[in-house]
Amino acid sequence: MADIKHIPLGVKRKLIQIVAFGFCNSQVQNFLKGKLYTGKWKKFCSPGLNCYSCPAATYSCPIGALQAVGGSSKFSFSFYIVGIILAFGVIFGRAVCGFLCPFGLMQEIVNLIPSPKLKIPRWMKYIKFAVLLIFVLILPVADTNYSGVGDPAFCKYICPAGTLEGGLPLAATHPEIRSSLGSLFFLKSLILISVLILCVFCYRFFCKALCPLGAIYGLLNKISFYRLHLNESTCIHCGKCARACKMDVNPLKSPNSIECIRCGSCIEVCPTKSLHAGI
Repeated sequence: MADIKHIPLGVKRKLIQIVAFGFCNSQVQNFLKGKLYTGKWKKFCSPGLNCYSCPAATYSCPIGALQAVGGSSKFSFSFYIVGIILAFGVIFGRAVCGFLCPFGLMQEIVNLIPSPKLKIPRWMKYIKFAVLLIFVLILPVADTNYSGVGDPAFCKYICPAGTLEGGLPLAATHPEIRSSLGSLFFLKSLILISVLILCVFCYRFFCKALCPLGAIYGLLNKISFYRLHLNESTCIHCGKCARACKMDVNPLKSPNSIECIRCGSCIEVCPTKSLHAGI
């Protein structure tokens, strides 16, 4: 048996991503039935972005659950959900995005389509913090209906993962859903198509610009237990690590940047092995 230490880090990460995707979406039989899993495991949240309404989803989405509690008629602060998000964030930081997020894996697959690869302007990376503040934290509480229930604004108006994993499969298996589709569904479909097209040209565009969960984990990157370490005494400042980073991070200047997903691309190209990730 091959020594696991000799397996390239990129291969290990991809295997972990595939296992995590299957772990979060183990109810695949529900796709043909057009049903949702509602068993006991749905009380728990997955660490990454994975829609509650995906027929295969075993766990809840942390962003969706956070909005559901905050927007309930008896508004309450969900220590349970926030605690789960903070626990994952404090331990792993944005390594959750790089290793455990199902929608992150989907974006990487789309990016494999041959095309010119582009970088987004730096200012666009701050949009995800506005999305977190406005659509996840404020609107579900402030914008309520006659019974005092708030809209899960991010899930309802933006989330492309929800449209891809939940909206489209359910519409495909339920004629009554297809007959009631309106402008909101087509708006979200347009957002999904736009995000997927942008992911072809820009690596993990949604992660970089729009993901509120990535924004939370990014803020915890600098204090997370799992982090990127730079040995400055052996670094020769060749710049290979910065050129290899698809998240547009320079590990020499900011090894624990809010954008770093701990993918290990910089570690693999470092000629002096000055970079490593770990607790």
